[in-house]
Amino acid sequence: MTELAPAAPEDRLVVRTSAGLIQGGEKDGALFWKGVRYAEAPTGPLRWRAPVPVAPWSGVADATSFGPAAPQISNPAIPLGPDVVKDEDCLSLNIWRATSSNRPLPVMVWIHGGAYTFGSSCQPLFDATSFVSTGEVVVVSLNYRIGAFGFLDLTSVATKEHPFDSNLALRDVLLALQWVQENIAAFGGDPERVTVFGESAGGGLVTTLLTVPSAEGLFHRAIAESSPVSSVYDAVRSASVAKRMLDQLGLGQGDVGRLRDIPAVDIVAAGMAVYAAVPSEEPGTLAFAPVVDGTLVPEHPIAVLSEGRALPVPLLIGTNRDEAALFKFMKSPLMPITEQSITAMLTEIARESPSIEMPSRDEILAAYAGLRTHAIGLGIARDVGFRMPTLWAAEGHAGVAPVWLYRFDQATPMLKLVGIGATHATELPYVWGNLDTDPKDITFKLGGKKTGRAVAERLQARWRAFATAGAPHGGDGDVVWEPFVPSGARSTLVIDRHDELVSDLDGDLRAAWGDAVLTFS
Repeated sequence: MTELAPAAPEDRLVVRTSAGLIQGGEKDGALFWKGVRYAEAPTGPLRWRAPVPVAPWSGVADATSFGPAAPQISNPAIPLGPDVVKDEDCLSLNIWRATSSNRPLPVMVWIHGGAYTFGSSCQPLFDATSFVSTGEVVVVSLNYRIGAFGFLDLTSVATKEHPFDSNLALRDVLLALQWVQENIAAFGGDPERVTVFGESAGGGLVTTLLTVPSAEGLFHRAIAESSPVSSVYDAVRSASVAKRMLDQLGLGQGDVGRLRDIPAVDIVAAGMAVYAAVPSEEPGTLAFAPVVDGTLVPEHPIAVLSEGRALPVPLLIGTNRDEAALFKFMKSPLMPITEQSITAMLTEIARESPSIEMPSRDEILAAYAGLRTHAIGLGIARDVGFRMPTLWAAEGHAGVAPVWLYRFDQATPMLKLVGIGATHATELPYVWGNLDTDPKDITFKLGGKKTGRAVAERLQARWRAFATAGAPHGGDGDVVWEPFVPSGARSTLVIDRHDELVSDLDGDLRAAWGDAVLTFS
């Protein structure tokens, strides 16, 4: 942020934070503050270290444009918007609220997705003007370190002279949430009513946060969209990824001191090579993801959640009907879809977790009876990667806090035509009410926008109601979204052209996969 001339004290766009004054902007009925630093630049000696709170500044800092996105390669599937700068000095956040709001409002803190390797809070899709337009909530979106900068765990090669910290991205999010607790009241937000919400990797950070003891009190509700709940790894696997990264950079164990001097572009390039190699060689695993480090993340999140030992905050959680179709469409290595890769993944899970009674091949296939061969692979990939971990989390967490389970089925004619349907991330334009942000987006090329706007209105109303009242009321006429109760109806809201509440929607899946809670250690 750059410094501006002093502003009049009565200027409502000038807000005093714990580190200094900032000046935002106003557009389309919303006030906004963008690119607000919450941490010092994680560069030089702070590269691969826990984030440090931003130092105070004098004067008034400009908060009218987004801060830099985290270093990454360009991904056409995740457009960052025009004139985006990418830089390690990326730890900033953004705040929106309606101009008409003058009372403390619930706060919704957005954690973007992108396979832990792409994305930013500056994506046009995540403009919160629509979200805050009703004057019911304040929205905060944040940047965190991604790829090798945020998820490479180098603690296995740390020395006294060259220390490294684990779970850097998660620590970034925690610091941002602490910033919200300290500062959001000045923006009209209520620090006692904070909802964290995120999708894909952002959803994975949300479900992991639920199992982080030091996160207690930083948020009061959680929404996890398409969370890879179980894609969290142990120290052995994270050490193997660290070695891969060192090898890719041409460094040995004795060269770790050079890691902080390597240009960011070279770190990104090496990280992408490792990102592609790991799931190709070890189907079902990711190179970069949170790790069970025994301190910040004491245990595997899926175990904590499924056993009902997570932070007891209300949880809204769900997946999309055709999650895996996008990965096939993009020829992504991230999800095992072929019979060979799925078999390799299940075999490795059984080898690493001998105490788990794995379902047989026939038991698993029973859940996909009637599907064509190629659809079986997509179904298994979807359910191992997303749906089953979500169900395990819901079953356990419902014992300590209210849980609302959904499945997003809405798909436009174009997405049905190209064969991806309600695939991964297709709920996002509806959640944000932004159906027109990318001129290259094919979603509505064959129509469906009128229906899309209606779905968006209902879905936003439910998300805001959850943040406001702790229950996702509202939405589609008389359809009341009942909590998920394992000993009862196991209610799931199917979100489509019209919402529908279905009892035990995933009964066949539960019968096929049994009670085994699979972890990817």
